[in-house]
Amino acid sequence: MSGGDRKRAFASRPSAPDAWVLAPDKRGAGETNTARLTIDVTPALRARIKVTAFQRGQTVAEMLRALLEREFPGDAGGVP
Repeated sequence: MSGGDRKRAFASRPSAPDAWVLAPDKRGAGETNTARLTIDVTPALRARIKVTAFQRGQTVAEMLRALLEREFPGDAGGVP
């Protein structure tokens, strides 16, 4: 093996999960107050989400942010 071949190590579990979740993203996503969340959905669900957002005059991101805020309010469990 050459010296440049390195195996990527798995990340260890954080010792303080709450602090880890609330820590800023180190990749520099552009905006300091946002974080990207990726989920897998079926094509049919994606289509329904897009149509509903269009009918409401919103972007998909705006609609899903509002849904997540309703489902997970900031005062729940002491997490900001």
